[in-house]
Amino acid sequence: MEIFKIVALGILICIVIIIVKQIKPEFAILVLIAGSVVMLCYLFNYFTNILGVFDKIISKTGINAELFAIILKIVGIGYLIEFAANICTDSGNPAIADKIVLGGKLMILTVSMPIITNLLNIIVELL
Repeated sequence: MEIFKIVALGILICIVIIIVKQIKPEFAILVLIAGSVVMLCYLFNYFTNILGVFDKIISKTGINAELFAIILKIVGIGYLIEFAANICTDSGNPAIADKIVLGGKLMILTVSMPIITNLLNIIVELL
């Protein structure tokens, strides 16, 4: 199963980080970032498969593709912000992680404005 490969890769990266911390602590964060990027690259195929399924859903149901793209952007921003904030927290910089999370929340709010506007227009029409 693929999950075992992902778990094994994660554990291997953690072991390498522990070893590097003992030898050269200043390089541990670089190993963390490199390992995280390797894991993301490995998981990228799953992401493209999910996008293919979403394309099929959009074409079969006639859902507005622009609104669906906004939802995907929001999810992508959330994952990216979590990834970056976790790296900052792991490197001992939780204050920077908090600022990244705040920026991500503001970006999500900004990107979601067309959906919020559409919802408000629908509510006004119903009243």
